[in-house]
Amino acid sequence: MTIDQILDDIYPIPDSSKSLVKKDISLIKYPKGQIIINADKIESNVYFIKQGIARAFSNDSQNEITFWFGKEGSTVLSMMSYISNGKGYEDIELLEDSELYQIKSSDLQDLFIKDIHLANWGRKFAEKELAKTEQLFISRQTKTATERYIELLEKTPHLIQRVQLRYIASYLGITQVSLSRIRAEIK
Repeated sequence: MTIDQILDDIYPIPDSSKSLVKKDISLIKYPKGQIIINADKIESNVYFIKQGIARAFSNDSQNEITFWFGKEGSTVLSMMSYISNGKGYEDIELLEDSELYQIKSSDLQDLFIKDIHLANWGRKFAEKELAKTEQLFISRQTKTATERYIELLEKTPHLIQRVQLRYIASYLGITQVSLSRIRAEIK
């Protein structure tokens, strides 16, 4: 995906505003397995996935818990660092060789002050992220594991081909054995 497509998918902005933000963006490549955001650190960059897939996870005392997947067009950031310049709670790992657009959070924040269209873009981004988080929370509270898996298949079928099942099981809040059972029942 181009950066123009990614920006417009979040919230359409004029070409003049896109030009401002593109001046501060660089394209970087990382290999599969690269951790691009580390827990307990302040992250100074925001990324947009041009090509590839990523997962966000945190560690409890015994397990890694995957709670987010991003694909082409997704924004990758530590929300705590982005909002309050605080240390993040998540690690973000690339699950494929990836190309990312990168911008410094401070540059993006400066652009929000300088350009009303970019400020509105930033607001719409935050609103969409909040809505996604709310939907995930409600799904976790009200749906069975089978219903959550079916929803995942319907909304993001590409994940099943591109992401290891152990990460999908973790994302659904179940064991790999339970995921295998659910998959067998659905077939």
